[in-house]
Amino acid sequence: MTNRFVEKLREYTALDEEDVAGLLALTARPRLVKARHDLIREGDRPGPVFGMIEGWACRYKILPSGARQVLAFLMPGDACDLHIGLLAEMDHNIQTITPARVATIDRTDMDMLMARRPAVARAMYIAQLVDEGTMRAWITSMGRRTSIERVAHLMCELYLRSRNSMAGEAPLPLPLSQILLADSLGMTSVHINRVLKELRMAGAMTLHRGSLEVSDPAKLVRIAGFDDGYLHRRMRNGEA
Repeated sequence: MTNRFVEKLREYTALDEEDVAGLLALTARPRLVKARHDLIREGDRPGPVFGMIEGWACRYKILPSGARQVLAFLMPGDACDLHIGLLAEMDHNIQTITPARVATIDRTDMDMLMARRPAVARAMYIAQLVDEGTMRAWITSMGRRTSIERVAHLMCELYLRSRNSMAGEAPLPLPLSQILLADSLGMTSVHINRVLKELRMAGAMTLHRGSLEVSDPAKLVRIAGFDDGYLHRRMRNGEA
């Protein structure tokens, strides 16, 4: 069975057999986690590094009013919180969206592997930089993009990330409800429904229940003003 956590790190830098063996050893016993389960909560003491082997999760915060802001989507291959153990407590929550297989990696073991295997450390640091770049893209969307640009930009991002983690299935599995998307984009579910309809009528994409069909990737890119540099992928002229 393919270990997406290891495969994703290999996309960032060359890993030799010993690098891969060390990573496989750390992720050899992933645990099964049900959907909508908090892996860690705001205020908790940071513990292990989580590696997403299968399934989706999200980072989120709950406001005093009870409103939720989704901060990031995590899919197969993603790692959670390489350095957050330096802090006294978590400042957000991480929850599974679907049933998932999650590798719980002892932070000391990860630090030791990174110290022994510089290529693993490099790959982990690049993965963290990509996560930070993604956060900057989301902040830009929330602050400066129009509603349709904001939705189209997120769909382009998820399209590329899903194609890499799910072997290019078409339509792409996308287990995100309109409510989850609304909470990630700072919109109401009514508003996002209207924008998704507009994108569908434009012939750019269709969001089905549980899947995303990108009818015209080039058009979706143009609507979003999308530049994939922060993902270290390529999506040009409708190709990924």
